[in-house]
Amino acid sequence: MSSVLVQRPTKAVPGPRPPAPRRRTRVLALPEPRWALAALVLFLVALPLHLLDAPVWAWAPLFAGTYLAGGWEPGWEGLKALKDRTLDVDLLMVVAALGAAAIGQVLDGALLIVIFATSGALESVATARTADSVRGLLDLAPSTATRLLTDGREETVAAEDLRIGDTVLVRPGERIGADGQVLDGASDVDQATITGEPLPVAKQAGDDVFAGTVNGTGALRVRVERDPADSVIARIVAMVAEASETKAPTQLFIEKVEQRYSIGMVAATLGVFAVPLLFGSALQPALLRAMTFMIVASPCAVVLSTMPPLLSAIATAGRHGVLAKSAVVMERLGQVDTVALDKTGTLTEGTPRVTDVRPLPGAGLDEDALLSLAAAAELPSEHPLARAVVRAARDRGLPLAAAGGFDSVPGRGVTAVVDGRAVQVGSPARLCPTGGPQAGDVVRSIEDEGRTAVLVLRDGAPVGVLGVADRLRPDAGATVAALAALTGHAPALLTGDNERAARRLAAEVGITDVRAGLLPQDKVAAVEEWAAAGRRVLVVGDGVNDAPALAAAHTGVALGGAGSDLALETADAVVVRDELATIPAVVALSRRARRLVVQNLVVAGVFITVLVAWDLIGTLPLPLGVAGHEGSTVVVGLNGLRLLRDAAWPRVTEDVA
Repeated sequence: MSSVLVQRPTKAVPGPRPPAPRRRTRVLALPEPRWALAALVLFLVALPLHLLDAPVWAWAPLFAGTYLAGGWEPGWEGLKALKDRTLDVDLLMVVAALGAAAIGQVLDGALLIVIFATSGALESVATARTADSVRGLLDLAPSTATRLLTDGREETVAAEDLRIGDTVLVRPGERIGADGQVLDGASDVDQATITGEPLPVAKQAGDDVFAGTVNGTGALRVRVERDPADSVIARIVAMVAEASETKAPTQLFIEKVEQRYSIGMVAATLGVFAVPLLFGSALQPALLRAMTFMIVASPCAVVLSTMPPLLSAIATAGRHGVLAKSAVVMERLGQVDTVALDKTGTLTEGTPRVTDVRPLPGAGLDEDALLSLAAAAELPSEHPLARAVVRAARDRGLPLAAAGGFDSVPGRGVTAVVDGRAVQVGSPARLCPTGGPQAGDVVRSIEDEGRTAVLVLRDGAPVGVLGVADRLRPDAGATVAALAALTGHAPALLTGDNERAARRLAAEVGITDVRAGLLPQDKVAAVEEWAAAGRRVLVVGDGVNDAPALAAAHTGVALGGAGSDLALETADAVVVRDELATIPAVVALSRRARRLVVQNLVVAGVFITVLVAWDLIGTLPLPLGVAGHEGSTVVVGLNGLRLLRDAAWPRVTEDVA
């Protein structure tokens, strides 16, 4: 099979390459902007004819086309909503425009339709830009892959048709088609789109690779380890798409109030029309004032205040590797005032290594036998410390006996039957609180040096201690400082590790509140304690033992690179690229989005108040009312789209540094 690893020129790759998908939706590809543009063109053609007193037959059809192009879709949607006993504000705007035309204000009604259609187009553009972020992520995965058959032949298949256990050939410069493990070959793989690593990572047999990452100069044979539908890229796409369909609490509240407000506004409009008639006013001025009132009192800008900023924030965060699962999450991220961080895999890189192998006297084991025994018991576990033990045994070429009766208790350790003996591997404080003089001395000496001690028991008796160390993430210190500056409270460290190792690491990053030796329920208790004190807690973790705390927190964020499936499912947001610095950045982005929402609500409220007061107290010209009302809607929509710019992504750790 080695012959398939011979590098070939790019031009010799069989089959045509599909064209690169479009990453950004053209504005005119959306129906709302097309109808808005059609309405605008018709209006601009009719306007000079009307102002120059051209014959009615010259400009009337053009204005009619304006009404039809800009008003048919919101009118139809409003009628469908009315059928469900819901009063839609879009329908009110169409009715107001038709009412203006009915009393001879054709130009003013057409202007209302044009600006109203433009504001609807802006909202559709915001939604499309969020969808573009999903497609941009989806485009990272190749559409086809080269599958190797058992007889050595190659076949080109759709990437989604790959199955677990298939072997694929990845040539130089190609994108990897599925999450898997390298069987043969060596190359540098650019994983920046998934992990955020700035430099390509060397890959060889036994290393994991991700769908959508780019192979370097070597050729790789990769065994598919995960169904394409469950790949990291696929999960990113699903999460962002789901988030785009949700609504924030502020938006839900606005929509709830909108119904009552709209009904009240219709009643008030009837009052504005009827009261002047009772005092002898002429029909047309009373109807004109009522139509103007209904237009300027309409909550269009209020309704548009919330979702564009939040959708834009979700799209921008997704482009930078942070997936907020809903608009609710994006809004809640900015509310946090307390942060609790896990240690292993969160503040540290999550790839610990075994530094000490110390058999206890009288156990009858040497270093290799002790490591082999522990690795056999740890083999089925997903915990980073367990993977470190297994990796150390394999690096030494040690045989691993088959283990049965495996059981794992988060925060405590694992139990398995190896060669007929009950083996336990885990926390010394949990497995053997009293320990023994020999085991206790070894554990203390390892922990005093800032490493994590792992106790190994056989048939209930300590037989050895392993020392494990992990490296601090390069951006951990800056992240902690940035979170402290954002929330006003220094983050806390919640870990199941020993006190000495936890405090040593905490001191390196500037954390003083250290809670060590915690079981999952203890982490939940800490979160609930803060919540009872009125704090809104953000928990950041990656493992199974973090999942309960992630669920209990005001907001939970999981690191997705090495995170467990349970943590990823439980968390409200996922940091796909494992860049710790993106956590304070997304908190700051959420706060910017919330500030834009407040700005929009203030702008909308001021415009409505001033225009309504003007119409009721004085005489507000209908064109000015239309321009003021719809102009505020356009301003609010454009303001919300500001967060789509790359410059909107905060660089909070750089500011702290």
